[in-house]
Parts: sequence; C-alpha cells; structure tokens
Amino acid sequence: MSNIIEIRSLRFAYASEDENTEPAEVLKGIDLQIEEGEFVAVLGHNGSGKSTLAKHLNGILLPTGGKVYVDGIDTADEKRLFELRQRAGMVFQNPDNQIVSSIVEEDVAFALENLGVPYEEMRARVDDALKAVNMYDYRMHSPSQLSGGQKQRVAIAGIIAMRPKCIILDEPTAMLDPQGRKEVMATISRMNREYGITIILITHYMDEAAQCGRVVVMDKGRIVLDDVPKKVFSQVELLKKIGLDVPQVTELAWELRKAGYDISPEIITEEECTAAIMELFGTAMKE
Repeated sequence: MSNIIEIRSLRFAYASEDENTEPAEVLKGIDLQIEEGEFVAVLGHNGSGKSTLAKHLNGILLPTGGKVYVDGIDTADEKRLFELRQRAGMVFQNPDNQIVSSIVEEDVAFALENLGVPYEEMRARVDDALKAVNMYDYRMHSPSQLSGGQKQRVAIAGIIAMRPKCIILDEPTAMLDPQGRKEVMATISRMNREYGITIILITHYMDEAAQCGRVVVMDKGRIVLDDVPKKVFSQVELLKKIGLDVPQVTELAWELRKAGYDISPEIITEEECTAAIMELFGTAMKE
C-alpha cells in the first residue's frame, strides 16, 4: 500500500492579533504517514492541535513550516486546491452548518452540480451515496425533519458522492445522541471496509477510537503515541497524565492489575473484559 497522507515536519501558528506578540505555535513539527485504506483515529484534549491538523488535510489551513501531501498533492499548491478537495472530503461536527438545500437529495447533489457532473452520472452518484449511508428512503425529505445522526449521514453522503479517496471527520459525533453516534460510526466503518476509503477520525470518544485500526494521540502540538488501539490504550497512566480517558473496560482491567490480578493491559472491548474476568474467577475458584 502507498501512503495517501504524507506529513513532514508540519508546523503551524495562528496569526497573533497583537503585532507585538509572537504567534502561538499550535503544531510543533508533526511527522505522520497514513496508508491508503487505513482507518485512523486522532485523539487529544482541547488545544492539543488535532482539529488544526485535520484542517491541513484538505487545505483549509496551510503550513507555516513543513509540508503536507495528500495523494501526492502539495496542499500549499493553490492551483490544485480544487483537485485536493475532490480527493479528501471533510465532515465537520455540526451537520446543520453543512446542509445547504431544503431536500436531502438536492443537498447531496450540490457539490456535483458545482463540479459540472452530467445529470445521469450525478443521479447515479447521489442514489449510490444515499444508499451507502442508509438514507435513500429519506431522499425527498427536508433535512429539518431528520435527527442529528441522520443529518450527519446526509453530510457524509454529500462527500461520498464526490468519490474521494479519503474522508476526514472532525468530531462528527460531538453534537449527537448515543443512537446518532452509533449510526455515524457504523456508516464510516462501512465506508472504510467496503469501499476502501481512507478514514481519519478526529474524536474525543475513546470507544470510537477503539473501533479504528490505528490511534494517533496528540498533546501540545506533538504526536505522543501512534499504534494499534490495544497498544495505545494500555498506556493508561500516560493518557491520564495528558488529560485523556481510556475505554471503561480498559480502566477496569488497569484497576484490577493495580490490585494484583493477572489480567491483560490490552483489553478494549466488553467481550475481552468479560472473558478475562471469567478466567480470573475460574482460576480463583479452582485454587
């Protein structure tokens, strides 16, 4: 597999309103490669730089130092910005800010109309995208009639219709209820699994990150951990030190280990936790 994202020594500072004050550097030399087809979560507390990083991946922000390449495109190349945003679609946390039409299917078609996609192809793409997020039956509804989770799935359909290689989601479930969160996570997991779309998920929900293939943890503008979820979440003390939680079952296993029980530190699902505890009690009963 080739890398679809190449980030080299990325630095970024927001301009200071006070000309006598040095701009505060938010990203401090990020190096990151993401292969095509990966499903990557980026974690970090508020102010860690994770959303700033996300906005570099489709040219919303440009580096003040270093380089960002997406599918070989230099994000700082203004002539290729349009092409870049066709390759890397962005979904934000508030779906209401992304919906521009009064009918669901028209909203999904909006970007395609702007791209000049022929009607027959546009019709097919819109239908395929709505079916992919299980919203085809709602195609003639008004977005105002939809739940938060449904609106977010329509926003994702609008990106899918553009046939991107990569979708960046910046806390897409932050404003949703548990059912909406579940719907959106199921949708993006399916996009990755069945269509091979690279997914970069910015989130502060540990259970969402645990469903990804890889977890990148940021703190104070730097990457501090980058591994599979089991390895990352086994670093409970480090994560707590930088202000992050771990999945509840991981914390339970950590507490049991502290109490002297021989249980794996790499537990991230309820099933794994249940099996490990059953084994513990079974061993204790035999003794």
